[in-house]
This record gives sequence, C-alpha cells and structure tokens, in this order.
Amino acid sequence: MHFTTAVVATIAALAPLASAVGNAKVVNKCNFPVYLWSVGGSVSAQNTINSGATYSEVLHHDPASGGIALKLTTVENGLYNGSPQTNFAYTLDGQQVWYDLSDVFGDPFSNHAIGVKAAASCPSICWPHGINPGGGSQVKVCNANSDVTLTLCSGTC
Repeated sequence: MHFTTAVVATIAALAPLASAVGNAKVVNKCNFPVYLWSVGGSVSAQNTINSGATYSEVLHHDPASGGIALKLTTVENGLYNGSPQTNFAYTLDGQQVWYDLSDVFGDPFSNHAIGVKAAASCPSICWPHGINPGGGSQVKVCNANSDVTLTLCSGTC
C-alpha cells in the first residue's frame, strides 16, 4: 500500500484530535484562599488557589487508583490535619469522564454555593448551600474532551 505525503500529513495532523481530552478545573470565587491536592496513586504537593484564581490539570487516568480526587480545604495543610474536605473526583474512561463531588470530615464550603459544570449538554452538580443537598453520590458523565469545572463560592450554581 502506498500513501502520498499529503495523506500521511493529514493523518498525523488529526491523530492528536482523536485523543484530545479536557481539563479538570477549580475556580476560586471565594474571598479566601483554598488549598488543593491532586490525589490518585500518589499525592501532589499542596496547591494554593487564591481568590479569583483557577487551578487546572489535564484529565488523566491514574494507573494505580483508576481515578483522581482533587481534595480541597479552606485550611493550609488541611489534608494532613483532619480539616473538612470537599473532594472533586474524576475518572477518565476511554471517551468519557465520570465526575462527582463529596465532602469528608465536614463541609468546608457550608453557606457558599459550589457547583460542577462540563459541556452544555452534560449534567451539572449544584450545591446551593455548599453541602450535598440530596445525600449520597451524584456521579455524572460527559465526553472526555470536555473541561469539567468546579466553581467555589459562585453565588448560585
């Protein structure tokens, strides 16, 4: 089989598009800093998200745990001292990304609306008072090439 240079160049140019994935983002609209750790098979260093700033990471599959949890506290070093955490978790599964929101050890964003949104056609998660309004899991799914964004202290979601 013989391919022309143009065909090979076209296939090479389209290859990255077939495997493109979105980002997991955390937007801090709170008037205080938030502390984040990306946790899968290992734990990242603490990331400080100041008021008005955004944290972003490319959606990826963790070979050890299967998924990633972006663990957020309102207390510096909160991951290590039992502070309340909000966990924004995702799992990249082929052409889909599964995402969820949960609290552990309390509700660090109580009285502050928080919500997760992806592409317009994908389901969102809304906690209008910063706590899980329905109890239990709220797992959602979207296309893997979509950004999935958690907005903190959004006013409404």
